[in-house]
Amino acid sequence: TLLSSLGLGTTLTFASSHWLLAWMGLEINTLAIIPLMAQHHHPRAVEATTKYFLTQATAAAMILFASTTNAWITGAWDMNSLSNPIASAMILAALALKIGLAPMHFWMPEVMQGLDLLTGLVLSTWQKLAPLALIIQTAQATDPLLLTVLGLMSTLIGGWGGLNQTQLRKILAYSSIAHMGWMVIVLQYAPQLTLIALLTYIFMTSAAFLTLKASSATKIGTLATIWSKSPILATTTALVLLSLGGLPPLTGFMPKWLILQELAKQSLPLVATVMALAALLSLYFYLRLCYAMTLTISPNTTTSTTPWRVQATQASFPLALATVMTLGLLPVT
Repeated sequence: TLLSSLGLGTTLTFASSHWLLAWMGLEINTLAIIPLMAQHHHPRAVEATTKYFLTQATAAAMILFASTTNAWITGAWDMNSLSNPIASAMILAALALKIGLAPMHFWMPEVMQGLDLLTGLVLSTWQKLAPLALIIQTAQATDPLLLTVLGLMSTLIGGWGGLNQTQLRKILAYSSIAHMGWMVIVLQYAPQLTLIALLTYIFMTSAAFLTLKASSATKIGTLATIWSKSPILATTTALVLLSLGGLPPLTGFMPKWLILQELAKQSLPLVATVMALAALLSLYFYLRLCYAMTLTISPNTTTSTTPWRVQATQASFPLALATVMTLGLLPVT
């Protein structure tokens, strides 16, 4: 029931052109994921669920208020008639809060840290789709400066925030914030690039989360012992992380390349430079993970215990598919 409601809420938002229907889809979506988040009854998971619920409810209320304001002024409820600047700015702020764009990102790492890896995967991929669809539909009505500032701040904060983390879920949350920034920055110039970036982001994040799930790692220290358990998985994980960082010849390079090219074409060299340098920040903490995974093997002593080789219980097909997509899609460019 919960998973079908989760899918239904997002689909409802995709299909709607009326603000109330879109709001209803977002609400169904939020209410469906909350029991999934709290299902472990761990205090940390319950705390994360509460934080998530409060932010999402606030954002939904803001969307409702802004669309009502717009309808009150213009007399129209459909999304294309978003002519009031205050209403459009408020809706953008609410949707940014929903997907965790900086400066509305503070809930994201905290919530991710409290969840198990599969729910974290749903939160960082599926839950982004509906608000991003609304952002894409209303992007033409919003202030271009606002979108640019949101995008730049998100990539910078997503890079800086992740530098000092040791918890993998928090690192992935910051990486998610940075990727959202890349999507939003190019939205007003080439929305199709936003979709490409979203698609590659979903593949890469799925590969990362499923790999961590396969080795049940939640800290950097655990990563250092993966090589003894499954060497090939350790190799592919390192490559997946480099793909998230956007290195050629891996898939993650494609959206960054195209977005920087588009920004240069729109004569925004400064913005493109800042984005490229922010990508370096993110690359640093991915490289730290790669270092911990592949360069700290014996004769170095590891502080953590080497894991037992146990029979894998999870299906390896999704992991294999996501990894192949993450490592090999660059020629599609």
